Amino acid sequence: MATVGFLHSAHAHVRSFRDLLAERDASVADRHLVDTGMLATARSRGLQAARPAVADRLRRLVAEGAEVVVCTCSTTGALAEEVGARTGVRVVRVDRPMAEAAVLAGRRIAVVTSLGEAADTLLPLLRECARDTGRDVELLDVRCTDTWTAFESGDLLTYTTGVAEAVRRAVASLRPAVDVVVLAQASMLDAAPLLRDLHVPVLTSPRLAVEAAVEAVVPVVPAGR
Repeated sequence: MATVGFLHSAHAHVRSFRDLLAERDASVADRHLVDTGMLATARSRGLQAARPAVADRLRRLVAEGAEVVVCTCSTTGALAEEVGARTGVRVVRVDRPMAEAAVLAGRRIAVVTSLGEAADTLLPLLRECARDTGRDVELLDVRCTDTWTAFESGDLLTYTTGVAEAVRRAVASLRPAVDVVVLAQASMLDAAPLLRDLHVPVLTSPRLAVEAAVEAVVPVVPAGR
């Protein structure tokens, strides 16, 4: 049985990614490891301070049968990707598939973050993806850092609505209009349905990351077989 591992920095992500995987392909097994200290270390002491923990957690998920690991933390995703490449672990950085889709969706991209560290990692990734695809993009930095305490306290409704309200205020005032909105963090998944009235694509990372992980572990059967 194909198995996807998930490395989380918050317990709230387990159910979301489990449901998305079951929706995408119920035949794929999942393994989840939550380390709340990983993000805390990266924020307080710098990203490289979290390297030993990230490497250890990746090894543990592989030992449990994971063929590919999705790092669902935007802040530590780049580090997990790097550690995986060095140690032979296939890692899907949660925001990479989203970033690749965003640069193809339009030139003016609103990038929404509730953590400064997430912006520090996603903005360079978007520029990298734009260069790789030969796209010219304009990144509009939308911060809603005052909402993060609600997520940390487990008040997901307040967090989600706060993110959506901040996006609506910011995007409504932008001229010319944006082509696409990127909700940078996996924690923002449930804010997307609240933004349908914007009439522009609103991208989130979890579903696209799960798609990429499944494609990595499930063989593609040629048509006609």
